[in-house]
Amino acid sequence: MNQDIWIKPAIIEWSQLLLNSYNQLLGRQLIERNSNPEKEAEALFFAPMVIVSHGKEINPILNYGNQTALNLWEMSWEEFTQTPSKKTVNSLNSEELKQRSQMLEEAQNKGFIENYRGVRVSRTRKQFLIENAIIWNVIASNNQKLGQAATFSSWTYL
Repeated sequence: MNQDIWIKPAIIEWSQLLLNSYNQLLGRQLIERNSNPEKEAEALFFAPMVIVSHGKEINPILNYGNQTALNLWEMSWEEFTQTPSKKTVNSLNSEELKQRSQMLEEAQNKGFIENYRGVRVSRTRKQFLIENAIIWNVIASNNQKLGQAATFSSWTYL
């Protein structure tokens, strides 16, 4: 059951990295913070906007998706966190894959980007347009890059 995911120590720790990186790079908070890592992990997991991330593998694997993301992509936590990040894009659309690659590289170099838009696809092949997405690097306290994350509140089924 997805509801208990946020309470796992590794997820609480990753949630802190997501929140701290967002704050450090964008100069604002992703969610309201309260200095309680467990409560913040819960708030992040049940936030009404999509929050996703992947590691820094050559072919990055998704390693976090909040409940809104899991619902949108129609996946369980287990399915989501075994999915290569690029599989969220319609692989038949080479232009969309190229655009996604350029966006990730730009975010990697700048630290974050705002106002990204692109088409994504769910597990059951439903396509949706995401708009006004923010992509940022997930960084450790020593500034080591650990992956990338994204958040958005606006999507339209196509």
